Amino acid sequence: MDAPQPTARSGGVIATLAFAGIVAAIMQTLVTPLIAELPQLLDTSSSNAAWVITATLLVSAVCVPVSGRLGDLLGKRRMLLVCAVPLIIGSVVCALASSVVPMIVGRGLQGMGMGMVPLGIALLRDVVPKEKLSSSIALVSASMGIGGALGLPIASAVAQYANWRVLFWGSAVLALIVLALIWFLIPDVPAGAEGQRFDAPGAIGLAVGLVCLLLAVSKGAEWGWASATTLGLFVASVVVLLAWGFWEMRTREPLVDLRTTARPRVLITNIASLFVGFGMYAGMLIAPQLLQFPEATGFGLGQSMLQAGLWMAPGGLMMMLVSPLGGKLTDARGPKFTLISGVAVIAVAYGLGILLMGSAWGLMLFLMVSSSGVGLAYGAMPALIMSAVPASETAAANGFNTLMRALGTSIGAAVIGAVLSQMTMEAGGFTLTSEDGFRTGLMFGCGVALVAVAIAAFIPAVRGSAPTTGEKTDEPASPEVAAVKN
Repeated sequence: MDAPQPTARSGGVIATLAFAGIVAAIMQTLVTPLIAELPQLLDTSSSNAAWVITATLLVSAVCVPVSGRLGDLLGKRRMLLVCAVPLIIGSVVCALASSVVPMIVGRGLQGMGMGMVPLGIALLRDVVPKEKLSSSIALVSASMGIGGALGLPIASAVAQYANWRVLFWGSAVLALIVLALIWFLIPDVPAGAEGQRFDAPGAIGLAVGLVCLLLAVSKGAEWGWASATTLGLFVASVVVLLAWGFWEMRTREPLVDLRTTARPRVLITNIASLFVGFGMYAGMLIAPQLLQFPEATGFGLGQSMLQAGLWMAPGGLMMMLVSPLGGKLTDARGPKFTLISGVAVIAVAYGLGILLMGSAWGLMLFLMVSSSGVGLAYGAMPALIMSAVPASETAAANGFNTLMRALGTSIGAAVIGAVLSQMTMEAGGFTLTSEDGFRTGLMFGCGVALVAVAIAAFIPAVRGSAPTTGEKTDEPASPEVAAVKN
């Protein structure tokens, strides 16, 4: 099946999809400034309040691959509109919440909208001219990082100087704007897999397996890594995901085509995505703590949440600036080269972080360099995926790749969190992470980035290179693959 022909007016499409990704990412970081105050605001315990964050993680992990497949079946524009609705409703529910249960429900609804980014990336293949495709993929793919970096200082300022409910009313307005922009600016193109059936058993199996895995990863430190609950969830996730894989291999129209996913180009890119997600999040977890730790520790910088957010904001701006350059690099050298370059830059950034962690300016430089690498890497991965899958699986394949990145960030949060909680010191009667603990966390991030470089080096080329790239091939590409650089 031939890919749909690109349409005109692509500038508005790209801007809309990038804005949608930024808004979705802002939803994820929205409650960060409120974490310490949530138990008091919602009259609940700290452990219950933690579900306000965990709910979004779990729901988004389940909904991203499902919405991607539905985009292939029903149309990507239609599913983009569908994803915008729970963002609006969830924001309103959170704004009106006076207890923890409706807040968790609202945050779960917000998590349902996270499928916008992979859907938007897949749609670009259908509507953007070939000469703009690489740069537009890079920008939309990096929008999650851009929104996360810019959303933190904005949310901190609102939380500090206004009522916390304003955060959620503001997010509802942003989501409503996204819905309107999609309605008026995004063209409707034929669904790539129209007429196929939706794999409901596969969706349920994947949801159960992912929830078990992510619950164990995100709550393991709180429940105890050796506790019966944590170990039981890990075992259940393995059993369920193996059964899910068996089903997907045998069903005629699977939720995720594992045969396509097993192609070396797709498989190795997805494995690299795990490590890139880990490498990106390690720094995002460490830097704000170093900035906000009290100066009395000897290494903390004593910044407020708002000040810390402002020191981190240039990282998001760098990602926004570098992403289009990454698209040009992909056009010139191919996405594999861009991915390797991006992850190498992340590794260099961690080296800078280890050397400069004693100053706010040094941490800002670390985040700017790291975010530049993330902008390159995040733009390259969807291009690699789309160059190796048929048009009928574009959204599902991108959704699965986004899921792998999310798993990487979740695992990174758990590993770095364990390191920081184990390497501690006593200060003023409190137990705090030590300087060596933060330094070790940065070293972990550097090591993981170097592993990602090594993995990306093994990504094979595709047969039938684009005119502007010189990559050689060792694997036949699907005849449906269109307009994506090697």
